[in-house]
Amino acid sequence: MTVRLIEADLPEFGEPTVLPQIPGSTHAARMQAALVRAHAAGMDALVVYGDREHSANIAYLTGYDPRFEEALLVAPTAAWPRLAPHLLVGNEGWSYAELATGSFERVLCQTFSLPGQPRDRQKSLSRLLADAGLKGGMTVGAVGWKSFGPGDPGADETWLDLPEFIARAVREAAGERGRVVNATDVFINPADGLRAINDVDQLAHFEFVATHASQGLRNVLFGLKPGMTEMQAARLMAVPGIPFSAHLMLSAGDRAAHGLPSPSMRVLREGDPFTMALGLQGGLSARAGFLATDAADLPEPIRDYVDKLAAPYFAAVAEWYATVGIGVAGGDLHAVIARHLGDPFFGVGLNPGHLLHLDEWLHSPIFAGSTIKLRSGMAIQVDVIPATHSPWFTTNIEDGIALADAPLRAAFAARYPEAWARIERRRAFMADVLGIRLKPEVLPFSNIPAYLPPFLLAPRRVLALG
Repeated sequence: MTVRLIEADLPEFGEPTVLPQIPGSTHAARMQAALVRAHAAGMDALVVYGDREHSANIAYLTGYDPRFEEALLVAPTAAWPRLAPHLLVGNEGWSYAELATGSFERVLCQTFSLPGQPRDRQKSLSRLLADAGLKGGMTVGAVGWKSFGPGDPGADETWLDLPEFIARAVREAAGERGRVVNATDVFINPADGLRAINDVDQLAHFEFVATHASQGLRNVLFGLKPGMTEMQAARLMAVPGIPFSAHLMLSAGDRAAHGLPSPSMRVLREGDPFTMALGLQGGLSARAGFLATDAADLPEPIRDYVDKLAAPYFAAVAEWYATVGIGVAGGDLHAVIARHLGDPFFGVGLNPGHLLHLDEWLHSPIFAGSTIKLRSGMAIQVDVIPATHSPWFTTNIEDGIALADAPLRAAFAARYPEAWARIERRRAFMADVLGIRLKPEVLPFSNIPAYLPPFLLAPRRVLALG
């Protein structure tokens, strides 16, 4: 597999004019599926926690995403649909929750309100939990955003990632004869969690978001100039107002090696290492390289940057793309990256890919030895990050894709023809220009699909197979 630098024109794949919506009937079906699964696992009730940073599970079930406060969805598993789940929200969520399309009873819990706000209609959290159907002797499944496993020393099913005041109230409601267990895997298990598999509307929504996130990075790639500040470069992203799934990342120079910093007023200089990422709820794209036009702009010892790092990296990601598909084991994708980038120089330490959803990282079926088979409906982040901790810095192709079998592809094309046309154009560009041939079920969602200019001041010189 030969990697070379080519001159390429990145097509204008287009931006969406239609925002896919999740209908209320889907939220109701998701709620029923969650309660059925929890009941089959021996749980008498679910309590689902959410806040601004961890809104995905509660939004998946109800369409409500907390903005300032905590929120809690309480639902006895055997009472649906006779007893509607209770959605406990604070003062500022009370009105906003009216916009949500899920099936629930809205309940004011002023304890969830911001410090100093009125508590004039306050009911105790324990009273509200009882009103929602929690009783002594129940087994209650508590859903935060994180599950724990054998790799977490001392963890067991009673470890919760809820705020202590909520966890205490739920445990008190269950009483000495009951128990409260972590049920987050109902939603995020990488093999069959409810949010691991997506329907056509959800995938189309992810494509909408990923298009905007990747277009933001495209704007930066073709607008970067030395002399800008990092903040001026970040303005090029033209963020459209979709909620973030991660803070905006953009940095150059010494800070860039850390990957996660937000932009500052530092002035961009020729030869700087540079990294950026834009994550919106449903899609994230990231790129990294040097602010240079060619190798001559780099210090002499690292002028082999392309041969030593960027080209082997591109070859690895290209094979990852060619391998991923329905029925492929996560361990097979891990093995592809290990074969190409296993040398300690590359420093690839995290999973080479993971599931994504409204949250940037849902869970990952992709790890050494994983036998978890990838399935139709999965949304996956291509996420292979070298951390060389050396003057060669890093490189990065990070974008979202989805897997869709023939019926799901047909439904997508029929229901969202504009998005489907973008997907087909991206697939053609990857094959015809970059030399990356995807299986039919692989749907690229990024407007910079596998597009990697190692020298960012020459954005049309990109890596390709050939």
